Amino acid sequence: MSFSTVAALSPLDGRYAAKLSALRPLMSEQGYMHRRVQVEVAWFIALSDCGFPEFKPLTGGARKYLLGLVNNFSEADAIAIKQIEKTTNHDVKAVEYWIKSKFEARPELMAASEFVHFACTSEDINNTSHALQIQAAREKVLLPAIDGLIATLREMADSFAAVPMLSRTHGQTASPTTVGKEIANVAVRLAKARERIAGVQLLGKMNGAVGNYNAHMAAWPEFDWEAFSRKVVETPAPLGLGLTFQPYSIQIEPHDYMAELFDAVARLNTILVDFARDVWGYVSLGYFRQRLKKGEIGSSTMPHKVNPIDFENAEGNLGLANAILRHLSEKLPISRWQRDLTDSTVLRNIGVAFGYAVLAYASLATGLGKLELNEEALAEDLDASWEVLAEPIQTVMRRFGVQGAYEQLKEVTRGKTVTAEALHKLIRSLEIPEAEKARLLAMTPSSYTGKAAELARRAKGS
Repeated sequence: MSFSTVAALSPLDGRYAAKLSALRPLMSEQGYMHRRVQVEVAWFIALSDCGFPEFKPLTGGARKYLLGLVNNFSEADAIAIKQIEKTTNHDVKAVEYWIKSKFEARPELMAASEFVHFACTSEDINNTSHALQIQAAREKVLLPAIDGLIATLREMADSFAAVPMLSRTHGQTASPTTVGKEIANVAVRLAKARERIAGVQLLGKMNGAVGNYNAHMAAWPEFDWEAFSRKVVETPAPLGLGLTFQPYSIQIEPHDYMAELFDAVARLNTILVDFARDVWGYVSLGYFRQRLKKGEIGSSTMPHKVNPIDFENAEGNLGLANAILRHLSEKLPISRWQRDLTDSTVLRNIGVAFGYAVLAYASLATGLGKLELNEEALAEDLDASWEVLAEPIQTVMRRFGVQGAYEQLKEVTRGKTVTAEALHKLIRSLEIPEAEKARLLAMTPSSYTGKAAELARRAKGS
């Protein structure tokens, strides 16, 4: 059944459908079916090479044809499988029957058709298919989007490395930093979080109904089924699956790796929530302007509004992504005894979690592309905040043993409007070397940024 995007229940397939076109073929039900066909075909071809007298090695033509079922899998094929499922009421069996239906004009394959899904439980096909879906989504969509954000932030960190900015710890004026250094902080955090996502091994098991190769051993007791299963799982595609072998399982693969991955994505998303809120705040302070888009309206009643909608959209969608990711990571590793079905329906929502995350990454990328630094506003804020120099003055006083240095500066500055003249009068009265007085007198809020510029530039290569 086809329907307009405005009739979609989920905004991922409605309002935001066009923004998720890269993810949809991978994480949709069609993508799931595609991976199931891939797993079934890889297992079938590998079985033909085991040396069983009942299943001779397939000819080159047959192998090419089978791999073509995978490579050319289409929406029409997915619909055909759904039609079969109406009868079987079992989605994996429908895939098996669809593959067998493709053998009808090929005697060589028809003769071996009972080796399709041979000794497999549905979860042998499903767990590896989910892993292949996640593998494709991670490599083709998630990591490229994350890498794009990191690259943008590194460039911004470098460009704005020396632009001074007032810090606001607890929302109050604090020791100055630079715009580049604050962006570098995020870029470095994201790079570490990205590596944790990329480093999670994706596991697959193909060991039967309760993980013991029971049916396999019944058919050929002397054959090393565990070694064969490992080979199929770990051999790179198209002859294998290119995953990491899971040797111990119940009927389902335990999903611990999924929990690890989803937690890693959620942690990265949390960093981005923090960043989106900070940028929103900096836009509010006027530190950043947003480039105007012709025809765009910020408010239905206030014509002047240019709202930071991309950062708000990102924050909201990151929250939705994390809510689902955290449920997945908490629920999936739990299964009653050797199998229950509570994971099955939940697993179908991996694409939803990834979808909200990818949507947020796109919004952040768009928002960052609109930002223009307002150096005048930054400078005005700093020039109105001379109290931040209380820190370096009292620190130098302490270096030279001036008693009560902290308390003296607290008395002069805490909760008061501080001027340059007042600070300079204090500095001239200090019993410290004249060279140090000169250095403090030359200091301004804009120049008091420590190693911020250096740290910001260093982050570009981290």
